[in-house]
Amino acid sequence: MTRILGISGSLRRDSHNTNLLRAAAEAAGPDVELEVYDGLKEIPPYDEDDDLHPRPASVASLVDAIADADGVLFSTPEYNGGIPGTLKNAIDWVSRDDENPLDGKCVLLIGTSPGALGAVRGLWHARQPFEAQGAFVHIPSEEEVDQLLAVRTVLETHSAGLAASRATPDARLLEAQSCWR
Repeated sequence: MTRILGISGSLRRDSHNTNLLRAAAEAAGPDVELEVYDGLKEIPPYDEDDDLHPRPASVASLVDAIADADGVLFSTPEYNGGIPGTLKNAIDWVSRDDENPLDGKCVLLIGTSPGALGAVRGLWHARQPFEAQGAFVHIPSEEEVDQLLAVRTVLETHSAGLAASRATPDARLLEAQSCWR
């Protein structure tokens, strides 16, 4: 079973991006478990003065959820050409963890926004902090993003690569090559 953590960059109750994650969870095949994380709103603003151990419970919970997942599916809107500040704030907290759960993690970025360009610029902006943490990032092409079908296809296609990487001595190299082909 491949475990995927879904994180929405939107806090809005009826968010298009949260709904997209819920639809992805329903569409995921029998070998994929997609859990939608709902604690982003509880993450406090990052302040290095507050970056002490133990970390806030909400931060520790997010770090553990990412560490326990085989991959992370982020669905985010675009705000002013970038990602929402709450999502970037959460990434900053996670990146400060001693174990850095994003290092070597497969990250899939999707998104939707009502604007003319959708979430395109936000997705490219989102790529930077994840790659800086050593994550293997994939943004589906337009051909892949037949929304629900694409999410299911991508999750099913890459779940085999994730399972193989866990059983291989040189797992990091294999993940880099096959994580999000």
